[in-house]
Amino acid sequence: MSKSQKLFNDSKKVIPSGVNSPVRYFEPYPFFTKKSNGSYIWDEDNKKYIDFCNGYGALLLGHRRKEVLDAVLKQLTQGTLFCTPTHSEIELSKLIIGNFPSIEKVRLVNTGGEATMTAIRLARGFTKKKKIIKFEGCYHGAHDSVLVKAGSGSAHNGISVSDGGLDEVAKNSLVVPYNNSEELEKVITKNKDVAGVIIEPVLANMGLILPEKNFLSQVRKITKDNDVPLIFDEVVTGFRVSPGGAQQHFGIKPDITTLAKALGNGFVVAAVGGKKEIMNLLSPGGKVYQASTYAGNPVSVSAAISSIKTINKIKNKLYSKLEQYNSTLTRAIGDMACDLKIPHQINSTSSMFQIFFTDKPVTDYVSSKNADANKFKKMFSTLLKKGVFIAPSQFEVVFLSDAHTKSDIKYTINAYDIALKSVKN
Repeated sequence: MSKSQKLFNDSKKVIPSGVNSPVRYFEPYPFFTKKSNGSYIWDEDNKKYIDFCNGYGALLLGHRRKEVLDAVLKQLTQGTLFCTPTHSEIELSKLIIGNFPSIEKVRLVNTGGEATMTAIRLARGFTKKKKIIKFEGCYHGAHDSVLVKAGSGSAHNGISVSDGGLDEVAKNSLVVPYNNSEELEKVITKNKDVAGVIIEPVLANMGLILPEKNFLSQVRKITKDNDVPLIFDEVVTGFRVSPGGAQQHFGIKPDITTLAKALGNGFVVAAVGGKKEIMNLLSPGGKVYQASTYAGNPVSVSAAISSIKTINKIKNKLYSKLEQYNSTLTRAIGDMACDLKIPHQINSTSSMFQIFFTDKPVTDYVSSKNADANKFKKMFSTLLKKGVFIAPSQFEVVFLSDAHTKSDIKYTINAYDIALKSVKN
């Protein structure tokens, strides 16, 4: 019995289902990680994996990035938590604003879920309205307002996807299909009580789903025409798609933006930012309440400052390298799948991609769910045996980092060749 299996058996006795986040589980049991460095992680049995899960996108610069660790180690000698304002919070806020022109003021929080919860509360406080529109397949955290799916009984009304979630809260979340601006316009026109629209500009929690041409600009126009605040959830895409996130890449200026993941390159930090007139509503100056003991803690802030500075310093080489590696990988995987006559679609952008086993384009929640998840599961298992770790779910994304090397990419292509043959067989 492997150490990971023993640890998992022990873990189930003290941790629900043996894991502290459901996405970490896969059959028959997840491996337990002992250490990491660069583009690699090692499990408790000392098996080495090339890591393409990358903290679900957080580790844009790779594991144990020197610049980030140096900044954190320096801060540790000065203290870990003060619960008073610090100069470093101002520095980080200025860096975020510098990278994201749509953000005029920013408040630091801890997680992406906390950021989206605050963004929605801000939109409601600003408009004095109740309803939020989200897009089917977009994930914005595990709180009641957004942990919803489209209800079949009442068109577009959200219903909770979780026991313990309140349907009376979820009903104020309206769900529309992604890549369907016409439906968005209909729903906004029909409902006069819409406080905001929240969207992942690029879906990274239904596999990878890209916005169709002009979709995001149409969403921006519709929300502007109807005086509805637009929230870009850039928890995944912030810094990863470009130094200024998806909004820079697509040329869209939302009213509110949420950031996390690559902001801290492995440290717990997130942010919500936007227009001054909206952000000034936050307490204590305004009446929209938000508070946190650990918000702006100096250790995470030092990591985020170093992360952004490093990204900005190497951005010309960083993003071209990631795009090149992504293109090399996806082109090879696509060619191998074609040679094996395996129906497939590959969606990719910048440093992210995903393969779907289907013969139809994947453009929204429904088409993503129609892909063959069992084939993906078989491919994942084979990749894992070959020492390549991607997120275990079809509905996650393969993430590249600056730490990946040409030899990593070459090895991974060979691993996918074997994995795709296992799917074919």
